[in-house]
Amino acid sequence: MITHLTAAEPTAADLAAIDTEWPLIAAELDVLDAQITMLYAEDHGGPTALDWRRLRRAEARVTRAAADLAARSTDPQRAA
Repeated sequence: MITHLTAAEPTAADLAAIDTEWPLIAAELDVLDAQITMLYAEDHGGPTALDWRRLRRAEARVTRAAADLAARSTDPQRAA
C-alpha cells in the first residue's frame, strides 16, 4: 500500500504558536549549547567556573521562559 503524503504549509495558527513558544525554545537551545561546551571541556582539563556559570544562567532562562509561557496561557490579558 502506497500512501501519498502531502506537504502542507503551516497555518497562521501554527506559526503563531511557534512564535509564542520561541523564547522557551531559544532558552533550551542555550542550555544545550552550554552542555555541549562542558562536554568538550572535559577533554581540556574540565569545565571552568565560567562554563558552570553559563550553564546555570541558561537553565535560569529556561525556568523564566517556561514560567512566562505558563502565565501567558493562563492569563488571557497577558497573552494579548
